Amino acid sequence: MPLAYPKEFRRDVIAVARKGDQTMAKVARSFGVSESCLARWLRLAARDDGLAGKSQSVAAGGDLETENRELRKRTKQLEQENVILRRGDGLLRPRRPPKMMFPLVRGHAADTMSVAVTCRVLGFSKQAFYRWLAHPVTQRDWDDAHLIHAARDIHHDDPAFGYRYLRDELAEQGIVASRNGVNRLCTQQRMWSVHSRKRGLNRKPGPPVHDDLVLRDFTAAVPNQLWLTDITQHPTAQGKLYLCAVKDACSRRIVGYSIDNRMTSALAVHALRNALSLLGHIEAIVHSDRGSQFRSNAYVCELRGAQLRGSMGRVGACADNAAMKAFFSLLQKNVLNRQRWHTREDLRLAIVVWIENTHHRRRRQDGLGRLTPIEFETLTQTAHAA
Repeated sequence: MPLAYPKEFRRDVIAVARKGDQTMAKVARSFGVSESCLARWLRLAARDDGLAGKSQSVAAGGDLETENRELRKRTKQLEQENVILRRGDGLLRPRRPPKMMFPLVRGHAADTMSVAVTCRVLGFSKQAFYRWLAHPVTQRDWDDAHLIHAARDIHHDDPAFGYRYLRDELAEQGIVASRNGVNRLCTQQRMWSVHSRKRGLNRKPGPPVHDDLVLRDFTAAVPNQLWLTDITQHPTAQGKLYLCAVKDACSRRIVGYSIDNRMTSALAVHALRNALSLLGHIEAIVHSDRGSQFRSNAYVCELRGAQLRGSMGRVGACADNAAMKAFFSLLQKNVLNRQRWHTREDLRLAIVVWIENTHHRRRRQDGLGRLTPIEFETLTQTAHAA
């Protein structure tokens, strides 16, 4: 019985086909599916999105003028959102608080742009903007500014004071503040005692859950003998996007991947499940670094349930997973660093298209076409038998 394609794989194929940059035949050939299968996926997706019913109603004599008016309105709104995102790129990327973006909304309002649209694109309510417009400086900001000024003078006189001693000195000067409040302001202003221990330098890595079965030998005689996996990230205007990929050491193909907005253990588990869904039951070594995602109970249970052997490199040794780092380096040069990405979806589609085109080009150079999951599994069984 043929293996079912993963939902994430189907969603990426549909998104690439809808983008319209390639023909249906080329998209189907690149992803290793038939044209009839791709057409069926598109019909099902159109039915789920309600696009099919809308197109039928228009063909049956719907009001084209009303639809054109709605499309022109939507186009104007998208143009405004594009202008807002372009102007607010410097404020959105560092994830600054909304009150630092309120002046940008006031500037757009002067340019006759809708305040509601600007607030929605930047991610806060228009009520918060109007409250700030009525009182640009809140009482809390005013009190914090005076407290920071007094605390900075005390800290300048005696740099050995931490936030606890600063709070006591402020109380002697008649400035009442809680210990947590002083700690918050000192952290924001980076005022620490000169005797305090720097954080983050003495952390010990977690223990490995697997032995190193690879020992920097990233070669395999047959497919599905050695898999490599790792996680990379790249920023967009909407936030970071994380990619977990599984690479076969023999064919150098990405046999499974998962892309998400968060770097959790589920990201690594979904990437492994996608690879197993496309290739079926295999016996392979899965090598990774000592990231917490690969040491989690969910990932270890997934390996054990699939009867795969885990392998882990050392701490701080990038060469222990050099083959996977080399793939991410190519991805960085060919896709990630080519432009600034405004949305996560645009970056996701670019990554998926590049991975599939790279695999198709490599197979064409070898004189072979794109292997389907069943053909790849047959090749693996033949190689093991030989």
